[in-house]
Amino acid sequence: MATSMAAPASASQPAPLSTPGSAPDRRRPGSPPLAAVLALAAVLLALAPVLLAPPARAVANGVPAPAGTLGFAAKFVFTGIPRTDGSTYDSACSGALVAPEWVVTAGHCFHDAARTPVSGPPPYASSTVIVGATTDTDPAAQVRTVVDVRQAPNGADVALARLSEPVQTVRPLALPSRAPRAGQVLGLAGWGATTSVDPTPSSQLMTGLVEVGTVADQTIGVSGYAPAPDTSACPYDSGAPYFRVSRGQLVLVAVESGGPPCPHTDEDTAYRADVLAPWIREQLAAPR
Repeated sequence: MATSMAAPASASQPAPLSTPGSAPDRRRPGSPPLAAVLALAAVLLALAPVLLAPPARAVANGVPAPAGTLGFAAKFVFTGIPRTDGSTYDSACSGALVAPEWVVTAGHCFHDAARTPVSGPPPYASSTVIVGATTDTDPAAQVRTVVDVRQAPNGADVALARLSEPVQTVRPLALPSRAPRAGQVLGLAGWGATTSVDPTPSSQLMTGLVEVGTVADQTIGVSGYAPAPDTSACPYDSGAPYFRVSRGQLVLVAVESGGPPCPHTDEDTAYRADVLAPWIREQLAAPR
């Protein structure tokens, strides 16, 4: 999975999900009990058998989300992104549905030719969002266009994308009411590449588990937990959601921003959803 949307891979892009391994043997010393991982994985719609199985040779550096799961995970497809020399390129990002008309993603996914994040109508030839799918050919896919972008305040690398029409068939992620804490195990879902070498967006939604290592005022640092210690975000995973289970529902915890070339065992940086929740609710309530 990847953190940067730009076609070239960069150190700030999230890495792909790592090759599954034997979780009991590969977990870092001092990590949360395996029971906590299994509990989360079970609620993450039957992911436990996938995440804790022997290495999955069919998907490099990650595990595919089972069909019909994690429908909130969004895939952005952009064409005609401007450069300062007048040329254009195509790219992609990840995100999460947080309301029928709104998807949260990384702020740097929407920028001008100088790569300055922008609000308003996307300055691209096209900006398409796909939710409710686990593959590019999933018949359950809901396809929309982005009609408006709202950049988050205080320099947070987060944006809200308003959809051309509501998505009524997918349950959005809930917003958090409490702060994340070190040692929490979170789910990660994204449509990014599986390596920083010649990366391309995935045609399959990928998922895995990470552990919160550091908690700052606006961000958290996360590193791989399962299926492997180097499970991480990759290029085109910018905006991918980190989420947890609370009172029987899936809750957004943070939004992927950047990290080292993937796969890696270092920390990725993600912006805290609990800090941004008041702003997000304000945007969701705003009229068109």
